Amino acid sequence: MLQHSRRAFIGRPTPIVFLPSSSVSRGGGVSVQEAMISRRWFSDKTGSEGKTTETAEEQSATDTAGTEQGGAPPPPPSAAEESATDPPAPSKEEQLEAQVKELKDQLLRSLAEQDNTRRIARRDVDAASQFAIKSFAKALLDTSDNLTRALEAVPEDMRNDKENHRVLANLYEGIEMTGRGLMKAFEMNGLYKFGKEGELFDPNKHEALYEYVDPEKKVGTIGQVMKPGFMLRDRVLRPAEVGVIKKE
Repeated sequence: MLQHSRRAFIGRPTPIVFLPSSSVSRGGGVSVQEAMISRRWFSDKTGSEGKTTETAEEQSATDTAGTEQGGAPPPPPSAAEESATDPPAPSKEEQLEAQVKELKDQLLRSLAEQDNTRRIARRDVDAASQFAIKSFAKALLDTSDNLTRALEAVPEDMRNDKENHRVLANLYEGIEMTGRGLMKAFEMNGLYKFGKEGELFDPNKHEALYEYVDPEKKVGTIGQVMKPGFMLRDRVLRPAEVGVIKKE
């Protein structure tokens, strides 16, 4: 039994044993049984107090760590606080007014889109009807140019000399009548001829092939017309090829 008691105290601090005076007075000796009882009582009391202290320290450390990490989460807001922060719901009249406003905006947008569609369609139809003969009229411009060249090829003194050059004069008269009829047909369909000597040079309508000096004519005007131009309504179908007067 003494060996068991010694094993129990290995690794532990040696307790202080207070012996009763009656035990000391009996010859100055203490029995083994009395010593073991005193030591066991002291060891049990010390162990329970140590465990209690250790548990309290662990709980305190846990509380401290929780506080350092941000503390306890705030309590959830109550229903009254949530209702106070939320905006008030719109009334039925306000909802109906918003719907009417949205429908009115959609209607105006739809009407504007339909109006734009009609205007674009009308413009396309007008352009198609006005410029439908563009390709045909452009193809006839060469014919007009050839008639003009044929008239210019006849000498001026023979154009009206029916006594000496009757055949040539009649041919000239026929070509001239054909040219006038062609130009009349052009004008009926919106095709007009332009480009004459003395006109002010316009880069949007004329194409300058060369420049030359002529003191008798104004600078910046057309001095010679190599090929007349044509306009189909308000569009230039072919620019006039001209020579422009420049400064000395």
